[in-house]
Amino acid sequence: MNKLYIGNLSENVSPPDLESLFKESKIPFTGQFLVKTGYAFVDCPDENWAMKAIDMLSGKVELHGKVIEVEHSVPKRQRSRKLQIRNIPPHLQWEVLDSLLAQYGTVENCEQVNTDTETAVVNVTYANKEHARQGLEKLNGYQLESYSLKVTYIPDEMAAQQAPTQQLQPQPAQHAPQGRRGFGQRGPPRQGSPGAAARPKPQSEVPLRMLVPTQFVGAIIGKEGATIRNITKQTQSKIDIHRKENAGAAEKPITIHSTPEGCSTACKIIMEIMQKEAQDTKFTEEIPLKILAHNNFVGRLIGKEGRNLKKIEQDTDTKITISPLQDLTLYNPERTITVKGSIEACAKAEEEIMKKIRESYENDIAAMNLQAHLIPGLNLNALGLFPPSSSGMPPASVGVSSPTSSTSYPPFGQQPESETVHLFIPALAVGAIIGKQGQHIKQLSRFAGASIKIAPAEGPEAKLRMVIITGPPEAQFKAQGRIYGKLKEENFFGPKEEVKLEAHIKVPSYAAGRVIGKGGKTVNELQNLTSAEVVVPRDQTPDENDQVVVKITGHFYASQLAQRKIQEILAQVRRQQQQQQKTAQSGQPQPRRK
Repeated sequence: MNKLYIGNLSENVSPPDLESLFKESKIPFTGQFLVKTGYAFVDCPDENWAMKAIDMLSGKVELHGKVIEVEHSVPKRQRSRKLQIRNIPPHLQWEVLDSLLAQYGTVENCEQVNTDTETAVVNVTYANKEHARQGLEKLNGYQLESYSLKVTYIPDEMAAQQAPTQQLQPQPAQHAPQGRRGFGQRGPPRQGSPGAAARPKPQSEVPLRMLVPTQFVGAIIGKEGATIRNITKQTQSKIDIHRKENAGAAEKPITIHSTPEGCSTACKIIMEIMQKEAQDTKFTEEIPLKILAHNNFVGRLIGKEGRNLKKIEQDTDTKITISPLQDLTLYNPERTITVKGSIEACAKAEEEIMKKIRESYENDIAAMNLQAHLIPGLNLNALGLFPPSSSGMPPASVGVSSPTSSTSYPPFGQQPESETVHLFIPALAVGAIIGKQGQHIKQLSRFAGASIKIAPAEGPEAKLRMVIITGPPEAQFKAQGRIYGKLKEENFFGPKEEVKLEAHIKVPSYAAGRVIGKGGKTVNELQNLTSAEVVVPRDQTPDENDQVVVKITGHFYASQLAQRKIQEILAQVRRQQQQQQKTAQSGQPQPRRK
């Protein structure tokens, strides 16, 4: 893929013009420039130089009054199901890219290509050529976080000669390789964003995200950036002022990366700068502190019946409000926490608010890393824990090991066993889950790789409906996660409520005792570990398959962790049975189980 197409050329462009341009840009080429009316072709020595030419010249260089376009040259007969997408924002989260690609067809594979560019590059394989054609037409030039995507075909005959991609070698989930998530042919798991591998962030703390009035941004930056440099030096922090986001908006986001103390000190200094600027400019309106927080954490910040928030207000002498759920979108999962009071009071409130958010973050990361050990190949960020601009993704090395998990599921590359989970949702939410003409449930099924069916209502007055989800562990994680998110998004739970659902999994009746444990020890440990309520109802009559129900109730991560631990117990029981059968067949005495 080293042949280039150079388009949008002026009629006056000649081969010497293009030769001079490439030489000035220090891009080597082989052979002559073949110039036609309005376009030209040339060969580069290899794929890396071709990509460098595209990144340096396409849409960035003007020749005889016209901005040229440079892309891979692919003859029509060689146009395939494969696309290369370049100029991807370096901190864009994988799930955002996945959802964008899926709008134009079924994506079979998505791999990151090693490059030395600041932005990321991926190779995408669609299910058929028509999907690829639509993807190219719609995505080429698509604006994503102020970056313009560049999309070209990958020719069929050259597909095997691609630049090395970061995949194929199975690795433990906690090492966070960059590749397509999933099992088998899809390669090992990936984490964070497409550009994360090139520039790992040493910062592991949750960043503080603020909203400030646009008119104060200049004062915060200072003359030639002097003020912001002083703040970063004083607080040992990295501060990003997102001036280009939301052009024309009354407020701009600021992201502060530092220790909790560093974030708090920087926040207080910024509030003091804004107050002084307001006095100097005769600005009379109150300037509250506005903190941005991902919706996943807000329920726990508020607390049951608003107790956590009320306590912070009382302890800091502030008034705190939180933006409504209706303001959330797919690309803006943050809510605005507005704090009113003196600068000292607001600074104290910020410390308490971020302390709660960091606690929620750490709890979720612990649960997610347990998931990573229990489900090989799981993409921990499939549900979008952080917005793309926050750069607050968890470090790959943070984890809680599970010494028994390595034997719970088949080795990498083998198909994991399918599971069936019955998830109970409010009866009124069925329409939202199904969607218009069944579109939402179909999309959800495709996204998760699971069978999803809604069972008939048990009666006209039934308040709950059962969703039957069948698929391997990763599919369960994604399907259930999307259902939890949809219920919150559609306001089936109040703004101060965390979504808690009941899930049923069936276990062999002979294994129920192992789930309960002696004197209820195992089930109690499960509840303490996962924060979910786990119940094995007594006096159950086994069904026709000699199975009984285990009921799990909790928020998403709690429920998922409990499900995985129960499946781990069942796997141990199955292995012991198989071992006992082998021993019995060989005629050796069976060891007594302790």
